[in-house]
Amino acid sequence: MDDRPSYCLPPLILHPFADAAGPNKLVESSRASLKLQGLLPAGDSTQEDLDRTLLEGRYSELRMLFYVGKDLARWIEQCVEFVDRQRDEVDAGVTRQSFATLLVHDAPASVQAKLRKWGVGDYRAIFTRALGLQCLFANVPERQVLSDDFVRNYYRYADQMFAMKQGEAEFTLIASRDFKFELYSSGEYSRMLERSWEE
Repeated sequence: MDDRPSYCLPPLILHPFADAAGPNKLVESSRASLKLQGLLPAGDSTQEDLDRTLLEGRYSELRMLFYVGKDLARWIEQCVEFVDRQRDEVDAGVTRQSFATLLVHDAPASVQAKLRKWGVGDYRAIFTRALGLQCLFANVPERQVLSDDFVRNYYRYADQMFAMKQGEAEFTLIASRDFKFELYSSGEYSRMLERSWEE
């Protein structure tokens, strides 16, 4: 019989982060990328037009992931505070990196199911890059301060930054069977609170 204690972590709450033009920019950027690779006909678009469209979409992605990263980083800090209050029971090696790894590699099945319901295909890449961008920037950088090369390949830099942050120190791996949490949109969580107050 498994006698390990099970902990209920704070909920992960994600706020809306897309502006009205964001989804269209992402679609156009993907189309431009395919045209630049010769996988779709370029039509009347010039190389410069396609590259500009690609960069606009990549910058929109970067902005959206930055805001997701703010929510993820806030949740990780809440989890660290939670285990700090339980240090007599929780391994001292459970750190920020433990929760980042849990989030990316072993999110509870209910969280993964909700992300799929929301249409999120590769949540691991999204969470990795969102947390990587949080390490790079304190605020969303204005487009003009970023080089075209960085915007074009931001996801590579974000992936590397996440890996570097995870490798800063040794940490204890934790599993979702022992550290459980739920995922809510901010609107969904607000409605839950309102219902609890009414009751």
